[in-house]
Amino acid sequence: MGSATTQALKASAAALASAPVDLDTARELFEAARVAGDSPALSGALADHAAEESARSALVHRVFGTLSSAAQQILATIAEQRWSEAAELVSGIEEVAIRATAKAESADVEGELFQVTRIVATNPELELALGARLGDASKKGELIERILGTSVSAGTVLIVSSLVQQPNGRRVRSALHHAIAVVAAERGRIVATVHVAKSLADAQRQRLADSLSRTYGAPVSINEVVDPEVVGGIRVQIADDVIDGSISSRLADLRSRLAG
Repeated sequence: MGSATTQALKASAAALASAPVDLDTARELFEAARVAGDSPALSGALADHAAEESARSALVHRVFGTLSSAAQQILATIAEQRWSEAAELVSGIEEVAIRATAKAESADVEGELFQVTRIVATNPELELALGARLGDASKKGELIERILGTSVSAGTVLIVSSLVQQPNGRRVRSALHHAIAVVAAERGRIVATVHVAKSLADAQRQRLADSLSRTYGAPVSINEVVDPEVVGGIRVQIADDVIDGSISSRLADLRSRLAG
């Protein structure tokens, strides 16, 4: 990601923060991302920093004139930014759509998205079907809606169904993990993936979350993975940081030392 895109994402997120949005607005933003992603000419024109900002904003209103005023204004702000390339503008619209969903949906979207990743991870046929390059994209969205039904919030269904319809070359689980991080960032939280041999008790989970929050200086949301190979203790991953206090890790380290 180029530095221009980094700044553009910050400005786009700031525009969203001051906009009145609901799930319908988020749905419109996802649709705009699909339209721009399917048209290299459109995404290229919206990301063309040689054109005046006002011209790019006017193009948004011409192309997306049927959308709500809130969605049009957010898209206009996105188009007015300087993006490193057209593909990153499309990804930027999608990220703002995810943020809009997080803003509009009160449910634990991070936790629900994580559970969806576990469902996909344990079902290779489903992952293959969702990741297939051929086939009707809308059918993939409908498949997700049927599978998830009312077991998760409407916001989570919206994010997952939208991502599988426009994978942009990503594996499904990779796209979902990115969405989890975006939702957490919008809500001012950090996500920790915790691998344990058996489920943590509520009190243990809270103590761990409190400890990590103090360490990282922000509220931490715990996503738990029960993994018998951990043997004992826990392994915590936050972004690129890994804290491995599992017995299996210590045994592996001991074997390595003995072999040396």
